[in-house]
Amino acid sequence: MESDCIYNLLQLPTNVEARPVEELAQGEKKKYLQPDSRKNPKFEELQKVLVEWINSILFREHIVVQNLEEDLFDGLVLHHLLQKLASITLEVEEIALTASNQKRKLAVVLEALHQCLKLEENSTKWNMESIFNKDLLSTLHLLVAMAKHFQPDLALPANVQVEVVTTESTKNGLKTVKSVEQITDCNTDSDPQSKVDIFDELFKLAPEKVNAVKEEIVKFVNKNMERLGLSVKNIDTQFADGVILILLIGQLEGYFLNLKDFFLTPSSPAEMLHNVNLAMDLLKEGDLLHYPVNPEDIINGDTKATLRVLYSLFSKHKKNEIPEETKIEVGS
Repeated sequence: MESDCIYNLLQLPTNVEARPVEELAQGEKKKYLQPDSRKNPKFEELQKVLVEWINSILFREHIVVQNLEEDLFDGLVLHHLLQKLASITLEVEEIALTASNQKRKLAVVLEALHQCLKLEENSTKWNMESIFNKDLLSTLHLLVAMAKHFQPDLALPANVQVEVVTTESTKNGLKTVKSVEQITDCNTDSDPQSKVDIFDELFKLAPEKVNAVKEEIVKFVNKNMERLGLSVKNIDTQFADGVILILLIGQLEGYFLNLKDFFLTPSSPAEMLHNVNLAMDLLKEGDLLHYPVNPEDIINGDTKATLRVLYSLFSKHKKNEIPEETKIEVGS
């Protein structure tokens, strides 16, 4: 079985360019993009779409962006982009020539952007230093947030993920941790607005029924997992690592899953994300998942996202057995 999201996460690859420990103050962390991730077609397509989007907005300004890392760090492009998109005027110099002036300008632009997006600086995946230092991952997070806010119909590639290595200088030396970072949302439906999500309706209009629905789905899961000697008591936590979800899909859909394809005892968020992505791929292959679900929501124990996934299996294999008092009713 092929999967777009299979990562070898057991050891640090030899081609990771980590900075020497002396360049990091003790306790300081730096995040590096895995070189192989730069070659990912989705990652390359995302950059292409964003470059074309920026240039389409700024073509009357005679500003042309060719490289997101090199062309956005000093705040000039972001300044013009924000003025066009948000129709605001910023009191900053047009062209900043020195590093200190560029940083000052960039800080003003980012502060205005955060106000437009209604974001707190400590909640973002970028900051002034990372943008100024030409950090591509931070720049992409920033541009994706701008696109989603100012032009939500922009066709960004869905489910763009990259592998990153975080290095930290500790008193015992350099510590490295690998993880997978999500840049764009996982969109499993080409026209999500055409479908009513029953769980949005449930949580909004009948929250008192949520526990009853959870209980029925737990019974359904346990009935199908008992032959494996597994049981579920807490939907919010026991599906976060993807293991039970993968085994449940295998039981219901008749998959033989090689243990080499997933982590039976995941020990990191990256391994958990790998498992959940594999489960999402299986559901999509079986045409079971008809509403967008972000894999990171499953890992974070989001009840609504977890119920959406489980209900896609429940509705196929036991829909006609749902008791009347727990059925989810939605308007036509």
